[in-house]
Amino acid sequence: MFASLFVPFSTGSKFSLKFLSFISLCILVVAWLVAPESSGIPTLSSIGSAWNLMALQQGLLFELWTSAVVIWKALIISAIISCGIAYLTTADGFKSIGTFVSSMRFLGFAGLTYIFTLWTHDDSQLKLALLTFGMTVFLTRSTVDVVKSVPQSDIDYGKSLGLTGWRLTWEVIIRGKLAEMLDLIRQNAAMGWTILTMVEGLVRAQGGIGTLLLNQNKSLNLSAVFAIQLTILAYGILQDIALNYFRFTVCPWSRLNRSA
Repeated sequence: MFASLFVPFSTGSKFSLKFLSFISLCILVVAWLVAPESSGIPTLSSIGSAWNLMALQQGLLFELWTSAVVIWKALIISAIISCGIAYLTTADGFKSIGTFVSSMRFLGFAGLTYIFTLWTHDDSQLKLALLTFGMTVFLTRSTVDVVKSVPQSDIDYGKSLGLTGWRLTWEVIIRGKLAEMLDLIRQNAAMGWTILTMVEGLVRAQGGIGTLLLNQNKSLNLSAVFAIQLTILAYGILQDIALNYFRFTVCPWSRLNRSA
């Protein structure tokens, strides 16, 4: 039952995969418990104490909520912009826009903070603008690639049914690739938490869990740092499950393709 898990391109049972994941988690926890203090990894008890202290006295959960709200706002805006640009690239006149926006993913926040400060009215808008920019430029590259990956045979088949112009884009690209686009948005939401710490480090006035993390890291409070990271990890997993469920609800056929 478990042998197939270690054979390339073979399909194992769902029970085997879940059992193996559980065993891996147990091994990780045991290794953590027996790790010597000299390894620099704080103990689970010290992390629990630090989490409890921050939750009660430093507003850990409130800061998590603050950051989560910004993430969701940036995710929605970046998804609309990126998918919109990708769909427009089906017309040659808009392809340069997709190339330009995706090329800006090489730019760093340090050189853009001043420009975004001039364009926004307060720190809240500044943080949202920076986070949206970071998420948009990377998501645009991925969504444009999805559009490019559509086989010519699918386009020809659509034309044979009498579809032309934007109607062809709607049926073949927007509806046909909706599941893939939603999956990219889900991945972009996870990447947003990586960018968040950098953004909240630049815009500290609005707080957020990233600011709290940087403050604890600056004080070399490793127990608190691990507590914050594990909190973000737990929320991120729940967020990923929710977005994946939403994708399967909107595109039920993607669940069938995954099981095939």
